[in-house]
Parts: sequence; C-alpha cells; structure tokens
Amino acid sequence: MTFKKTSDILSSEITPEALYRHRREFLRNSAIAIAGAAAYTVLPQNISSVFAQDSKTWKPAHPSTFDTTEELTPYGDITSYNNFYEFGVDKDDPARNAGSLKTSPWTVAVAGHVNKPAVYHLDDIVKGKALEDRVYRHRCVEGWSMVIPWLGFPLSNLIDMVEPTSAAKYVAFETKFAPEEMPGQKSGVLQWPYVEGLRMDEALNPLTLLAVGLYGKPLPNQDGAPIRLVVPWKYGFKSIKSIVKISFVGDQPATSWNLANSNEYGFYSNVNPEVDHPRWSQSHERRIGEFFRRKTQMFNGYADQVASMYSGMDLRKNF
Repeated sequence: MTFKKTSDILSSEITPEALYRHRREFLRNSAIAIAGAAAYTVLPQNISSVFAQDSKTWKPAHPSTFDTTEELTPYGDITSYNNFYEFGVDKDDPARNAGSLKTSPWTVAVAGHVNKPAVYHLDDIVKGKALEDRVYRHRCVEGWSMVIPWLGFPLSNLIDMVEPTSAAKYVAFETKFAPEEMPGQKSGVLQWPYVEGLRMDEALNPLTLLAVGLYGKPLPNQDGAPIRLVVPWKYGFKSIKSIVKISFVGDQPATSWNLANSNEYGFYSNVNPEVDHPRWSQSHERRIGEFFRRKTQMFNGYADQVASMYSGMDLRKNF
C-alpha cells in the first residue's frame, strides 16, 4: 500500500465558484446560516477574547505546523451542512434545530483510570491551554469533504492534566443526552447517548484536537458546541460533538455507529480509499464547493503523521 504525502492540491484543480454554486443551493444555505446564527454558544470569559475576528476576513491568529494551505470551505457551508443526528438526519437539520441546545454552564466528567477524576467546568478544562488554529481536511463517510479552520488545543494537553494510569489503553467519549434540547434523540436511529473512542496512542497524537471554535468564532451548536473532538485522519463521525464525559478505560469502548451496524462501521474508521463502504465506494470524494470529485487520500492526507501507528495492522480487517 502506498501512502500519498501531504502535499496540497494545486489551485488549478479547484473549480471556480461560478461553475458549481447553483442559485437555489446558495439561497438555501444562506437562509439556514441565518437561522442558525442564534445557536452560537457563549464560552468562558477568560477565553472569549480569542473570538474577535470576522469570519469573512479570517486569518490564523495562532498558526499551526499541521495546517493545510488548501482553499477553506466557506463559513456558511460549514455551519449549514452537517451531520449531527441529535438534531435530525438531514444535512440542514442541525442548523435549523440546534438553537435549543443549552451550552452554558457546561461540564465534562473525567472518569476511569486517571489520578484526577472529576467533573470539570469547561472553563477549567480550557484554562491555561494555548489555543491554536488548525486548518484540517474533514472527510465524511458519505463521500463529501471540507477544509475547516478549527480553534482548539491538543487532546494530549487534557490527558496530561488528568494523569491517566498505565491501565488506561483507550479513551471513550460521550455526547450530551438531553432529548428536550436535542430532538433527534427522541428517534431510534441510533442508541443514545452518542459514544466514540480512540486508542491511547491515537488520542495522544498531536493532530488530535479538542476544538472550541472555528473561523475564529465559538463553535456553533450545529458544529458541536461548546467542545468537540477533531480527528482529521478518520471519517467525520469519529469526531464526537458536544462532549460531556471522557473515560479512560482498559478495553476497547463501544462506538455508536459500530453498535448500529458493525459490518459497515468499524472502530478505527480511518480514511482509506482501498476499503469501500459496503454500499458505496470511498475511492473519491467531493469537496463542498467543488463540482468535480477528487481521489481520496490515504488517512485523509495525513499518512506522514499517523501511518506508523498502524504498522503491521490489516487495515481491511481493522477498518
């Protein structure tokens, strides 16, 4: 298997906006973005100063060595075209319905094999951590992708803070369960609350991010406010949103999509163009904002940083 390096896509390969954006789609996305404007969360006062930029003129305030320089997906598309089944199964449901989510105050329980288990307020989690911009590719299993400028800090910073013991082999995550605020949880489309997990070395990888914002603004509710995971070399459903619990465990934890259909959704869920979803090919993707499809890169283009973690593994079996 040959891993493609993380070289950026040439600008000549990017289709001009005039060729792909239809008037109907533009109007629909604009309306949804406006409707979702009320869904912004208020973050703790001591970090609110980092959200002072206009998304239309956004420049990275804290650039990262991990950034891609590919063309960014427009803010309106990122905040209006989402998978967040807690608010509905259609892509525009989260922006329309997420305003009901209460994000302040917010706490995250840390449990399991750690020396410092506690229920931490969001302010305590973020306090003292250097927030940085991370411009990452984001690939979804349905065949679409975005380039998103996240704002957050490495998950490893939180791991260091809570001091896991040698018994901790995996990190498990859990989304808020509040059907009165998250109407999609009243359906049986998944087992609730939503759960996800990473192997410890994946959690410690410097690419793995706890995000609290995007485009220099707080995370909108529909994008996982007020704190979410971002694992850019895996399919989007691994990047669990609106986290309320993080557990350090010895055994591989259950994950929502694997529980729903283990034949289609494995624990690792690494982006791999050579392993198709049973119902569609994963060899190509459509970047939101582009007309033509492009070839999917191994590990979503992050093979240089992560491939060594899976050395010797059968990536068809461990999909």
